Amino acid sequence: MRSLRHFLQLANEKLERRFDEPSLIYQQRGTAAGTAWLEKWEIRINPVLLLENQQAFVDEVVPHELAHLLVWKTFGRVPPHGKEWKWMMESVLGVPARRTHQFEIDSVRSNTFPYRCRCQQHQLTVRRHNRVLRGESEYRCVHCKSLLQPGEFLAT
Repeated sequence: MRSLRHFLQLANEKLERRFDEPSLIYQQRGTAAGTAWLEKWEIRINPVLLLENQQAFVDEVVPHELAHLLVWKTFGRVPPHGKEWKWMMESVLGVPARRTHQFEIDSVRSNTFPYRCRCQQHQLTVRRHNRVLRGESEYRCVHCKSLLQPGEFLAT
């Protein structure tokens, strides 16, 4: 991808280093636009969101994920969106440091299952719902701390 090479060249020049080009894998699933796999030196891109938001991927997602890789090689393990990442985005790559995308995600949103606690309705993903069914996990409300139960919340 041309934008990856462009941003990598910027980083190589500004940091006076020679970073290898990371692999681009088009297999990111779910609502994440992309992820950086540090040890594998690869960027995973969501192909559905890429097709729906091509220019934003070029301008935002590719440099965002590349910045994670560059920060890891330069500073080691640090907070994912900390000061080092923000500096890499803004000072080195010249891109605003935004943590999340604003893409429409209806086309990639998975089914959810209704669960309730004492105070509100919750929606669990298919993965979490299946873990509950298999008895592998329990989930609690962060507000009232009660165990989530399958079903709709009925306000009284």
